[in-house]
Amino acid sequence: MKYFITLLSVLFLASCCSVKPPDKPVGQALFNGKDLTGWKVSNFGGEGEISIKDGSVFFDYGNPMTGLTYTGKTPKVNFEVELEAMKVDGNDFFVGLTVPYNDTHMSLILGGWGGVTCGVSSFDYADASENDTTFVKLFHKKRWYKVKFQVMQSRVRVFIDGKMLVDKEIDGNKVHTRPEIDPSKPFGIAAFETQTMYKNIYIRKIKDIPWDEL
Repeated sequence: MKYFITLLSVLFLASCCSVKPPDKPVGQALFNGKDLTGWKVSNFGGEGEISIKDGSVFFDYGNPMTGLTYTGKTPKVNFEVELEAMKVDGNDFFVGLTVPYNDTHMSLILGGWGGVTCGVSSFDYADASENDTTFVKLFHKKRWYKVKFQVMQSRVRVFIDGKMLVDKEIDGNKVHTRPEIDPSKPFGIAAFETQTMYKNIYIRKIKDIPWDEL
């Protein structure tokens, strides 16, 4: 009996003291953390230097933009992109994530127009600062943010650090991007006059999820 009680105590302590490893993103990794395999420099003109630092990709200041375009294949709809991004320095958007939407494209913009304006460009000729996806958020420098962008046939959703900040239904809207972001197509990341770091970039297919199934 004494042995049995001791064994139970050991098992109880082991279960209480065990540390759960952090969840790892699932899906297709788009960045290997070592080099720019699968990517090419976006030809914006005036782009800053791009380098690899501590498993992350670093964008130096662009004049005005610095970016990378993915050269592999991605889904055109019903997918989500996850990444971590850090604004190192600067006062404009540090996340400009351009992705396909069927036969056109859209861009998630975080921290534009002075560093706090966010949204998805563009719907019915209104860009991220002036449509119903627009929101304002303060982003601290030298802090990692976890970003998730869901692109579904019927809606788009934006999450930052697990909090949903955009849930827009696409119902007959014209979807398009601003012309200056064209070098990012079909899938790219960019920053505007801002030093930025990215890591842990993943994409995965999802189903079209209505609100009542969340």
